[in-house]
Amino acid sequence: MIGTRNIVITQKDFERLQELLRSSRLSRGEGEEYLRALTEELDRATIVAPEDVSADTITMNSTVRVATRGSRGWQTWTIVYPDEANMDDGRISVLAPLGTALLGYRVGDTVEWDVPAGRRTYRIVEVVHQPEAAGEWDR
Repeated sequence: MIGTRNIVITQKDFERLQELLRSSRLSRGEGEEYLRALTEELDRATIVAPEDVSADTITMNSTVRVATRGSRGWQTWTIVYPDEANMDDGRISVLAPLGTALLGYRVGDTVEWDVPAGRRTYRIVEVVHQPEAAGEWDR
């Protein structure tokens, strides 16, 4: 990842992601680079109560619209836990490079991230749905 901007994570997401990292490291030896990337993001995150996160911040289970530099239009993704991921339905795992890249950033932010196809630059266009803004505190 390029840049060192602090990201914002809700306390609940932070706790669930820490547990995901612990269990992922115990259950599989593969994908260590993805686990390390998420760990680094969480290490520099600002942790807030769910009711204190701004509605334009990408949290877990948020649906976000992003534009990729050099392409027309945008893509819409929902950031989910690995067991809920389904690329065909636009549900991307938080452990995937793009999922990790977007978590905690806000509308208007630009994020550069290394993905399997090379370095990509993403601009966050819109948070279409954010559970906290919708009052969905259990998500």
